[in-house]
Amino acid sequence: MKRATTIRRKLITAMMLTSTTVLLIIGAVLVLYDVVSFRRELATALTTRAQILAANSTAALAFENPDDARQTLGALKSDPSLVLSALYDRDGRLFASYPDGATPRASIASAHVPEFTFGPSRLVVLQPVIQDGRWLGTLYLESDLRALDTRLRLFVLVVLLAVAGSVAVAFALANWLQNGIARPVRALAEAARRVSQDKDYSVRAQAMSDDELGLLTGAFNDMLGAIQERDAALGQLNTDLERRVKARTAELEALNRELEAFSYSVSHDLRAPLRHINGFAALLRDHIEQHLDDKGRHYLGHISDSARKMGQLIDDLLMFSRMGRQTMGSSEVDLAALVADLRGAHNADATHKAIVWHVRPLPVVHGDPAMLRLVLMNLISNAIKYSSTQATPEITIAAEETGDEVVIRVADNGVGFDMAYASKLFGVFQRLHRPEEFEGTGIGLANVRRIVQRHGGRTWAEGEVDQGATFFFSLPRDARAESHKPREAA
Repeated sequence: MKRATTIRRKLITAMMLTSTTVLLIIGAVLVLYDVVSFRRELATALTTRAQILAANSTAALAFENPDDARQTLGALKSDPSLVLSALYDRDGRLFASYPDGATPRASIASAHVPEFTFGPSRLVVLQPVIQDGRWLGTLYLESDLRALDTRLRLFVLVVLLAVAGSVAVAFALANWLQNGIARPVRALAEAARRVSQDKDYSVRAQAMSDDELGLLTGAFNDMLGAIQERDAALGQLNTDLERRVKARTAELEALNRELEAFSYSVSHDLRAPLRHINGFAALLRDHIEQHLDDKGRHYLGHISDSARKMGQLIDDLLMFSRMGRQTMGSSEVDLAALVADLRGAHNADATHKAIVWHVRPLPVVHGDPAMLRLVLMNLISNAIKYSSTQATPEITIAAEETGDEVVIRVADNGVGFDMAYASKLFGVFQRLHRPEEFEGTGIGLANVRRIVQRHGGRTWAEGEVDQGATFFFSLPRDARAESHKPREAA
């Protein structure tokens, strides 16, 4: 893993880069200034020498004495940097040169005014030879630049040594000065690391200065203090919450025991009077039926029907109560097989009209088999009941996978309902039709919603008056059940 760069290293690097860059720029400027100045000095010195030689060569040119001119030019042999000297007459012909026989590298134009030219490795001076205002010829001097190169190397070496020494001093100063910035930052970072690793909010960073870093350290410590107080408050709240949860759990356990006792009382104590009512109503019918008129028989029928409905209501309430407390199983449930079984049970009852079934492929899901059977049984029973008014009842059962859930729908072509009351369908004792029209206790759909919610699904319905209704419920998709292909119900 790449090692993190410390702030100390960053500060030293920044200081060193800054100081080194400044020193190099200053050194480069000094070197450039010295080169320009020394070149000017070389040109001035060679021009002065050319003026002296030109003054000494006027007689030789005037009397056309090449030997005298060569002797005058030979005086330059004491200058090791001089490469070539030559004297030209007014017609531009070479009159004399030193060393003897040497000629300039290029043709020389007549010069009426002094001029000099720097080449890559030489300095050339052209000096006119004038006597009493009359131009006699041109003096050519060529010098090498070894002195400039030697001086340049020496000066660059001096500058580099100065830069190196300055960098060393700057490094020592940067190493000393960075402590004033890096040490408070390191202390702050160490405190943050301890807080992050140990979750110890009692840690405090030491303020080492009264500048911005000192203000930052103070703000950091204040933040830790606030977090410490909040953490202590949360700890106290968690303790209180655990105590409340234990107390509430104990209350719920007591309520569950009371509910179980109530269920037992309903199951036994309320059923006995109902059985008595039914039994004595039957005995009364057998005993005095021949003496009763139609109104009396009607009254006895109401007594028996009410007792039967009361018994059904008690059974449904007990089932609804058990659905909320019953332990759920989890296994593969073949919805197609469940629907086929429920259809078989319906077909065995010859009192119902013939139904046209449209059963699409249904999947294998995971859940409690008994509970899911109750869901389908309630939805199919409702579809049969509310489509019984049609000449040809039709019921459609289908499923589709949407996202991370499986949606099953049961549709009929019955009386339907007004969507304005859709929110009441799955409530306890909620009915959208009079008991005289359709029997029921209003608990079946409430059971459907409770079971589906315990499976982690949803329930909803869509319908239109006299246009049928469609009830939907969803179940979460399970990876273990996805390998099973949907198949048709038998």
